[in-house]
Amino acid sequence: MSGRPIGMAPLRSPANLTGALVHRLAEEIRSGRLAPGARLPTEQDLMREAGVSRTVVREAVAALRAEGLVFTRQGVGAFVSDRPGEGIFRLTPSEAEGLQQVIQVLELRLALEVEAAGLAALRRDATSLAAIREAEAAFDAAMASGSDGAEADFALHRAIFAATANPHFLRLLEVLGRHAIPRRALGLVERSDAERRAYLEQVRREHRLVAESIAAGDSAAARDAMRGHLEAARERYRRLADQVGAGAP
Repeated sequence: MSGRPIGMAPLRSPANLTGALVHRLAEEIRSGRLAPGARLPTEQDLMREAGVSRTVVREAVAALRAEGLVFTRQGVGAFVSDRPGEGIFRLTPSEAEGLQQVIQVLELRLALEVEAAGLAALRRDATSLAAIREAEAAFDAAMASGSDGAEADFALHRAIFAATANPHFLRLLEVLGRHAIPRRALGLVERSDAERRAYLEQVRREHRLVAESIAAGDSAAARDAMRGHLEAARERYRRLADQVGAGAP
């Protein structure tokens, strides 16, 4: 099947254009409007319809590939998977196994992101700092709207990776995709609005400490702040795994 245009309205400059394009294309796939085996619109069509750059399109396709929604053929294009959603970071049938997978991804992120934060503090410029601030503002807005803020959360970590000026960091994060954010990977919902807000407030404080350290050019503080942020997340999911293992509701 040809990669025909799909009538996509231009994106309205969110903090994370890649995340927004991933979301739209994923909805087209999951709804069946883009059927298994169908070719995605060409890069040029997506650039024109969504009003984004070639880089955004390529990053979005890489994220969809990491999630198992599409596969690519060299020189031909991207196609919808026959079994969309069966990517390397899909949810496993067992909740306990899913939690263990999240913990393993967090261990990997600790190895990557602590160093990325340190490099970002040394190499950040006005453009990368603006992207970090924009992602922070988007997270605040998501909290105010009652959202889980997962897209803005991913955008912030992506902006930090971009600030390293090392494209390989960014490529690794795109391979992890949106499932790098544990609450999105597991589809977790807090038991109450108060619990959700308390958790997101904690995340916001941790993000701010990382961002402020990077803005100040303090590499050691940025590493410490990122380590604290990710270790807090790992501890949270370890506790959840223990609760699941003990049969807690």
